[in-house]
Amino acid sequence: MAISRRAFGVGLLAAGVAGTGGFFAVKDKPEFQGLLGNRTKLFGFIGGEKEAFLADNDVVGALHGYGLDIDSRVTGSVEMVREQALLSQAPAFLWPSSSIMVDIARQSGVKIRNDRVVLNTPVVVYTWQPVVDGLMKAGLVSVTATHQYQLDLKALLDAVLAGTSWSKLGIDALYGQARIVSTDPNRSNSGFMFAGLVLSLFAGNVATSSGLAQFGDKAQTIFRNMGFKSPSSGKLFDQYLAGGLGGEPMIVGYENQLVEWIIADPERWKRVQSSSTAKPVMLYPHPTVYSSHPLIVVDETANRLMDALSSPKLQELAFTKHGFRGQLGTATGNADSAIAGLLPAEIDAVLPIPDANVMLALLDKLAA
Repeated sequence: MAISRRAFGVGLLAAGVAGTGGFFAVKDKPEFQGLLGNRTKLFGFIGGEKEAFLADNDVVGALHGYGLDIDSRVTGSVEMVREQALLSQAPAFLWPSSSIMVDIARQSGVKIRNDRVVLNTPVVVYTWQPVVDGLMKAGLVSVTATHQYQLDLKALLDAVLAGTSWSKLGIDALYGQARIVSTDPNRSNSGFMFAGLVLSLFAGNVATSSGLAQFGDKAQTIFRNMGFKSPSSGKLFDQYLAGGLGGEPMIVGYENQLVEWIIADPERWKRVQSSSTAKPVMLYPHPTVYSSHPLIVVDETANRLMDALSSPKLQELAFTKHGFRGQLGTATGNADSAIAGLLPAEIDAVLPIPDANVMLALLDKLAA
């Protein structure tokens, strides 16, 4: 049947209206910006533990759906919010690894447009099975009801202060005095947060300025005994894996780091688990501190990145492929079978970090 000129015109008009309506239906939805060709390149600084996450092809693709290309450069969390040489490069966003960095950024003169915690991961201690076996005999490590290892960190710190040898802690495979190593607290967040936890454990509660005056010297001794301290959590974790039991007996890191390493190559993890040599082990300090990862928006264009990272898709990728817990500190997605039973569902003993002024004063003391 022939179509009249009038009917054909009405059809064209209807199609135009439908197309226009479809455009307006998606133009304000951030997750569809990539479909409209609205691609924005954002430059900013991130903590090293998030480098693999942002380099993940699935994550890159999801961000492209939001019309975003991310040019991220790794630097320490403390440095990115304090160093004018970095801030003068006009980053659109900062993505450190502790919510207290928002306050420190403000004190550094950063004009913050917005901020939101988008990921979480607890601070843990990484060691090796022979160390765990010895510390269990010494009463410093126990096994929880859900089969994770729990560390009495205060008892370990007291042993380090007393100059206790590894052999006296039941670890004959290691030479010299017991020690635990973190990153540089004046540069990297894991060392920064560990410093706050150490001070609070000595003070018996969340440390205040009076606690710093009373116990700051003890914290300073713990960090002085570490020797060289890496500027990056990612680099320290790599050193731990490469150095083995003799090179790095105990380090401070994030829960997600081992999870990410396992998921990247599950067959490698199976080989490690079946090996007769020392195996990497994650200990949960009791109590510990949470590393909350706030996205700090410096340029308003980075608000779109905040929306993207908070989306269900990116939250699920962050956990299932990189081990980051969600905005409430819980798992967001189904865990890979390779890490089944490795993580507790919740962390039940968490100390708040001391306030910004106490932490800045502690950093000055540790740098002295």
